Amino acid sequence: MAGRVETCCRAANIPPRSNRNEPICFSPYLYRVGNLVERFFNKIKQCRQVATRYDKLAANYLAFVQLASIRLWLRINESTP
Repeated sequence: MAGRVETCCRAANIPPRSNRNEPICFSPYLYRVGNLVERFFNKIKQCRQVATRYDKLAANYLAFVQLASIRLWLRINESTP
């Protein structure tokens, strides 16, 4: 995965340890947004069809990912008053 991150011209955003001698560049905002994206993909993968990629055509797979996203969005918004 680190190889993919470098090819996309993105830097890894990992919080530094407290005992590190040289401080590294770290953005709490980017870390928070990245965490939201990871959680979204983990929730989407709860649908078996997305996780195992049954569809052979990319268009069909994308359509199911969109449906799963809508289902997740509806479930989140349904619970808010």
